[in-house]
This record gives sequence, structure tokens and C-alpha cells, in this order.
Amino acid sequence: MSSSSPETAAASQGVGGKDYCAFCEMTKQHATGCSRRLPKRIILVRHGESQGNLDMSAYSTTPDYRIPLTPRGVEQARAAGRGILDVVSSSSPEGSPDPNWKVYFYVSPYERTRATQRGIGAAFPRDRVIGAREECRVREQDFGNFQVEERMRAIKETRERFGRFFFRFPEGESAADVFDRVASFLESLWRDIDNGRLDQTTSCETNLVIVSHGLTSRVFMMKWFKWTVEQFERLNNFENCEFRVMQLGPGGEYSLLMHHTKEELESWGLSPEMITDQQWRASANRRSWAEECSSFIATFFDNWNDQPEDEDCQEEDDGGEIKSLEE
Repeated sequence: MSSSSPETAAASQGVGGKDYCAFCEMTKQHATGCSRRLPKRIILVRHGESQGNLDMSAYSTTPDYRIPLTPRGVEQARAAGRGILDVVSSSSPEGSPDPNWKVYFYVSPYERTRATQRGIGAAFPRDRVIGAREECRVREQDFGNFQVEERMRAIKETRERFGRFFFRFPEGESAADVFDRVASFLESLWRDIDNGRLDQTTSCETNLVIVSHGLTSRVFMMKWFKWTVEQFERLNNFENCEFRVMQLGPGGEYSLLMHHTKEELESWGLSPEMITDQQWRASANRRSWAEECSSFIATFFDNWNDQPEDEDCQEEDDGGEIKSLEE
């Protein structure tokens, strides 16, 4: 068996004869010398203010997927577009323009997300947009069909007691169900990256913009960053048209701290441990795959059966006195 590390291993032949990096396949990290072109940023955006955000009774007469934006929501979408444009067009620490940036959109099929995407897209020149795709797997959590206001209030109160992640709405979904379809979407996303569907040229910096919903976006980050259910339960929802930027760091990992501040992460509900992990991801230091998968290992164990390592192994005799094994 070869003793070389995954980082230095030669590329293997993938589907269709394409080369891929085995280290990246395992870890979704970008190994030095890997030919896989990762997006510069993945930007998660919640839709603008909807009629349902303004008045819950809208859900009792209008299917959830048809709930429109309010006029304020339309303005929020346009403002978000200008904000995202500022982020993707200035990539250097000094904020100088990057001449090679492009954007690719994934959007939930709901009316409010499609309208938000149109508002965001109005900020971009046509030649900067690689493409857009409707993606059903990043849709809103299903709460059932028509929703009676008083009944939904009672159900949501029950969810708070039960726990947001595993509580399943009658005739609808739990956050755990959303996790499963987001995981499926991520597999498709990696295939799109591997097959070069998100790049026009080898010189462009691609930015993915995913226009979705609050819970779905939080679940996306949970899956990406390997957060536990307990850590997910800490998270606060996105505000309408708030966007959070996952940016590729020099070590090949995406981090929220490449763009956002520690104070912002704290306000979103990230624990000190989660923020420490984001700090590592933003640094140039690399860990092995085993270490990377153990980011939150302390959350799974209380005690370790680690024996002290002395130069001379010792044991107790029958009288309780310690004697050297070398005697």
C-alpha cells in the first residue's frame, strides 16, 4: 500500500475519463495541485418579505408555493442584488475589482423566491450571468397544504417544545426531511462542479447564488459544515433577503469568516466551538481528513480512557505499591 498522503496522491481517472482528486472526493477540500475548479463563493439568500410573512392568514387561502412578495419584499430583493454585486465584483483585500467574476443562480420554485431572484438579477449585467436553474430540492419546508392560521400557531408552539429538527408537520416535512433533500442537491452540485457546468472559462471566478428559504439555508450550512442537530437548534433564522457568504479560503475550505465578522456569527447563534471551526476554515492551515471529520469530536464523548505515557511502564503490586515492569 502506498504511504503517500491523500494531498500528494496522483489524480485518478473519474467518470468519462476526467481526472479527479481523491482527497477532494473524500473531504470536499481543495488539495494543492488539484484541477477541480471550486466556486469562489457560495451565497445563500432568503427570499424577500412575502405576503405570508406579513399576514399568516394568507396561507389559508393561497398555496404556500404561490405566496407572492410584498412591495417591500421586491425592494429588498433589489437591494440584496446590489449588495451581492458588491461582494462578487471586489475580491481583493483592498476591494479592487475582479475583472473575471461570474455568477450562477440556483432558485427554489416558489413564487416568492423566483421573484426575489428576478430582483437580485436586475443588478447584474447579462454577460456576468453564466446561467440560472430552478432547483426543487432547495424549496421551503413543507408545512402541509392549506394552513389554517390558528391551527398552525398551535402546531408551531408544539414544534418549539419538541425541537425544530425532528418535528414533522402534519401532512408536511420535518427539518430532517429537508436535510435529506439538501444532501441530495449537494451531490448534484458537486457533479455540476466536476463536469464544468458552472464555468465558462478557466480564468473566471464563479460565484454560486442560492435563492431559497430560511430553514433550508440553515440546513444547507448544517450539512456543509457538519454541524450536529444540537448545533442546528441554536441557529437563528435569516432575515428577509439577508444573505450569508461562504467564501473559499487559502487552505481550500469554505468559511463564513472570510466575509462576515465573529460578531455576526454570534448573532446568528453559532457557538464558540462553531466559530473556532470557521476560523480554522478561513486560515491557510490544513488538517488531515481524519482531523477535519473530528471538528466537533468533543460533542460525542465525555471522557477518554487515556493512560499516562511514562518512560517506564508501571503497575501496582498486590500491596498497592507501584513497581516497574522492567524489574
